[in-house]
Amino acid sequence: MRWLTHRGAFLIFNSKFLIRINYLGIDWGEKRIGLAYADEVGIAVPLPAAVAASKKARLQYIEQMIKARRIDEIVCGYPLNMNGSVGFKAKEVDVFIEEITKRFRLPIHRIDERLSSHSVEQGLKGQKKKLDRRSGEIDSRAAALILQDFIEEQNLNAPIPFPEPNDLD
Repeated sequence: MRWLTHRGAFLIFNSKFLIRINYLGIDWGEKRIGLAYADEVGIAVPLPAAVAASKKARLQYIEQMIKARRIDEIVCGYPLNMNGSVGFKAKEVDVFIEEITKRFRLPIHRIDERLSSHSVEQGLKGQKKKLDRRSGEIDSRAAALILQDFIEEQNLNAPIPFPEPNDLD
């Protein structure tokens, strides 16, 4: 078996199969959960946010996205304090991560998300269209930013050479 990385996906050459890993990015919020997706292309794109009124319905929506996108791993924003310490919000995310770990049984990566939503809002200031915070679009754009940071941090966008024919046996 041979592991390589390429444009947002771990590529595993095993026998004659090529396995790709799909990622779901999450920007957790008490009322809205921003979602994003990345695959072998290595570019995180926002998905419609989980904005249902009940926590149960939001988790069901995330489950639908996991199944529809064939998600293999989750990347969750982790809101550290500005000094890098774990505060109240990060502890709330820990509880959420524990819940989704039990429910979905997928690997979960915590990524520092300090100021991700703020960065998205700053980037939108020049646009004519105002986004309704309740729609979750800002949250999903923040999730895409978090996921893209993960991809770049893991150097998953690095090009790889094509495998030699002997490597596929």
